Amino acid sequence: MDQSLFLIVIIVAFAAFMFYSSRKRKKQQAELQTKMVPGARVMLSFGLYGTLLSVDDEKVTADVEIAPGTVVTVHRQTLSRVVDDNASDVETTVVAEDETAAKPAIDLGTGDTRADDRRVEPEFGERVEPTETDAAKRKTED
Repeated sequence: MDQSLFLIVIIVAFAAFMFYSSRKRKKQQAELQTKMVPGARVMLSFGLYGTLLSVDDEKVTADVEIAPGTVVTVHRQTLSRVVDDNASDVETTVVAEDETAAKPAIDLGTGDTRADDRRVEPEFGERVEPTETDAAKRKTED
């Protein structure tokens, strides 16, 4: 009896959670539909920004101007959100000047650093010319 009561409580809680999330999702969709008016700046689901020109409910399409004179017709479900011109969508990261200055200079030929004895690896994609000592090491390792 105790286990069946526990199971019933879990099922009721799960159903209540599903009902609540469904209502919340419907409310968000209704709010989005009220904001989707011609002239609104929108973001499509694949990250393209543009101005909404028209929405055709029969064909389930929308015309979006992505550049002056360039109009694309997309499925209405790709309209993911209305962009507020005052709010910034992109978070910017400020890098302090101290962080860039903290990297010690490196002599690419020897791998020596200034001021401290840490070995600094080259940046990703940066070419490093092999030195004579590197060539000698390879010959002995082979």
